[in-house]
Amino acid sequence: MAEGMALELIHLADHENSVVIRVLGRRDPDEIDAEVVITSTFCNGRLRLRLAPKDLDDWAKALDDLAAGRSVCWMTDLRNPEINIEFNTQFSVPLITVEDVQGSGTAMAVPVDLPDGWVEEQRGRLERVHQLPPA
Repeated sequence: MAEGMALELIHLADHENSVVIRVLGRRDPDEIDAEVVITSTFCNGRLRLRLAPKDLDDWAKALDDLAAGRSVCWMTDLRNPEINIEFNTQFSVPLITVEDVQGSGTAMAVPVDLPDGWVEEQRGRLERVHQLPPA
């Protein structure tokens, strides 16, 4: 991708915490280079990942569950970090956990106060990633 052309598949943020999956470019028609970036008032983390078409399809299904108020666990095939979005936690807002299960074994969880319409915003981001031209 050209410099300054940031494309985000996921952008979940409030005034303190955020979880973002930033697209870095398309390697080939079946693979997208990306990174997950987690920020909080306590600590920050960044991890590279490679997204396949199945990951994008699974994210679309996860968004359906999230729209219905159900918690989800996305990317559970151990190629990438697992991303959990949980409702009904000790926090009054969703808790987003990114866990590098296969790599470092490290997990980071942040509560994020999401605005109304956040699921639809994520659907729009997914559509823009689907439209990303091949390398």
